[in-house]
Amino acid sequence: MYAFKDIIVLDEPTAAIDPLEESRVFNKFKELANGRTAIIVTHRMGTVKIADRIIVMEDGCIKECGSHDELMNYDRSYKNMYLSQEKWYK
Repeated sequence: MYAFKDIIVLDEPTAAIDPLEESRVFNKFKELANGRTAIIVTHRMGTVKIADRIIVMEDGCIKECGSHDELMNYDRSYKNMYLSQEKWYK
């Protein structure tokens, strides 16, 4: 984790933990990030929906941008990734 005055950057912060612990980490993270800009880089989709804005990148380019609900309305990369991991978080 990198922290600048009002920006927090997390790069794959939960890659080595199970989904239950991941949920605990992100609940605590929401408290700590309150009022700050937070950037989370992740391939794990379970808690990405807490973000105000999700940016999907492919090959170094922005392919999709929106909230979880907005991106789930389209049959594109975000929705496909989310649905492929959804069973881990139920």
